[in-house]
Amino acid sequence: MNAREYEEKTLDFITPILEELSLSLWDVVFEKEGREYSLSVYIDKPGGVTVDDCEAVSSRMNEILDREDYIREPYTFVVSSPGLDRELVRERDFINARGRKVLIHTYRSIGGEKEFTGVLNDFDKDSVTIDTGEEKQKFLRRDISLIRLAFDF
Repeated sequence: MNAREYEEKTLDFITPILEELSLSLWDVVFEKEGREYSLSVYIDKPGGVTVDDCEAVSSRMNEILDREDYIREPYTFVVSSPGLDRELVRERDFINARGRKVLIHTYRSIGGEKEFTGVLNDFDKDSVTIDTGEEKQKFLRRDISLIRLAFDF
């Protein structure tokens, strides 16, 4: 099996756990970091994820990982929040962020600005549309250097 297959199998096992605990999945990543492998599951919920949420998912998923033993490489298993400043990269990230406030940085100035904030309204493979409160603004993906969830303190 390869990393993608490990991620998909993990997704199959963890989805019912998350549904039962009223949590949502942000991402599953199996990657090599230096000499070590890690299987990371990023979870989310309205209001934010707690340590208890991570512990509940981790303990239940650890039982499955031990029983199924489908990952051949030695690895570390981690459950965490994707963080406040999570970058949107994959389609699943955009799906999870729809309706939430995002920050967009562009490579070049658009109307004298390179930074835009608004609610993620729509997206496709070529563009991203946000609602700034005053207007809907569409950006071509090739013009975006960074898009991530925005947060106010």
